[in-house]
Amino acid sequence: MEILILVVTLVFELAIAVYSIVTKQSRHKIKSWTRIAMFIVFMMLSLGKAVVWEYTWGMFAGLLFLLAFKEMVALLRKQTHTPRYIAFSTVWKFLLLALIVVVTLVPVLLFPQHRLPQVTGPYAVATATYSYVDKNRIEEFTDQGDNRFVNVEFWYPEQADGTYPLLVFSHGAFGIKTSNTSTFTELASHGYVVVSIDHPYHSFYTVSEDGKVVTINPEYMQEFNNANKGVYSLGEYFELNQKWMKLRTDDMDFVMDTILEQAEQTKDSVYERIDTQKIGVFGHSMGGAASVALSRERDDIDAVVNIDAPFFSELVYDKVTNEFTAKSEAFTIPLLNVYSDDVWIQLDSSSPYIANSISNENFKDAYNVHFKGAKHLSLTDLPLFSPILANLLHEGREVEIDKYYVIETQNELILRFFDYALKNKGQFAPKATY
Repeated sequence: MEILILVVTLVFELAIAVYSIVTKQSRHKIKSWTRIAMFIVFMMLSLGKAVVWEYTWGMFAGLLFLLAFKEMVALLRKQTHTPRYIAFSTVWKFLLLALIVVVTLVPVLLFPQHRLPQVTGPYAVATATYSYVDKNRIEEFTDQGDNRFVNVEFWYPEQADGTYPLLVFSHGAFGIKTSNTSTFTELASHGYVVVSIDHPYHSFYTVSEDGKVVTINPEYMQEFNNANKGVYSLGEYFELNQKWMKLRTDDMDFVMDTILEQAEQTKDSVYERIDTQKIGVFGHSMGGAASVALSRERDDIDAVVNIDAPFFSELVYDKVTNEFTAKSEAFTIPLLNVYSDDVWIQLDSSSPYIANSISNENFKDAYNVHFKGAKHLSLTDLPLFSPILANLLHEGREVEIDKYYVIETQNELILRFFDYALKNKGQFAPKATY
């Protein structure tokens, strides 16, 4: 729909310009009525739901309104002379307007209207956001001496009785807390309280309850990009990953402690719905790695889902041999690993993934699922919300699997896994490949 509207708008403006040039007349009345009609048609499409109104349409709608208003004034004004026709003026005005049309449609093209993934649970889902301040930690990304804060968002069953398992999510390296909203909504609709964390300065951006905006730290971003490019030695790479894991697990630890404390002390629509005896953690990419790491540190975590991440916390670096080895401690908590092609092909060939190897006896009871044809970000909602951005971040690599099939199947698998591990509900026997 977005591309069609762009093309139709440019075609109409081009037709007006060409007609003026061919007839060597300004044709102001034709131009005026055409632009007024375009605005009316757009409003009718919006009211008829053919165009799903979002804030991203704001600039384009504003442009159409301004053009229509200008032309209405021109029609109502009595002209004392016929406007002089100038071919060069007609051409550059068309080119300028075409550029403006494209610019105003950029937000819509980046974030086009799309079908939301299926929600299958019986409960309506409500959301709530909070900002927690950790009085025991000083923010390491600033020199202000201020305490670290963490923003969170909850998805939970609305108007439901009883208590429900708590699921804690951590986003990827440059992610945001809403990266897997479809997953959170599906889980909450089936009776879970899901909380997703924004890790300040690791998150692309985060907004506190008081409106404070914090964007990703450039040095962290450079470190991460360099690590992926192989700039660092294996020892330096190991130290960086341990640093990132500590920040992530400290944030998750703090959030979980805060929530459990609030659940005991505060009776509100969110906290009173939490069953503090049933807790799962999950995350995408670096957040998945942090989830596995945190489950080693806490004894109240009952299930873990790792989405497309190496087990950084399971690596041991040998300075003598300059190699990674996997820890020898058995992992006894129920674990589901979900992999895209990007990670699957590295499980037996890349040293950071040595602990993830299917042959690792310490994880012999883990469930491993591979989405063949999927890429790293296919396991988030980004390809639904912004196919262009997802393709850019995938560096143009082809995704050979339907994006809705991936996210909806993944949501179903995660739901079934947590049902099995936290609610003792049914059996969990996923296929190896989807």
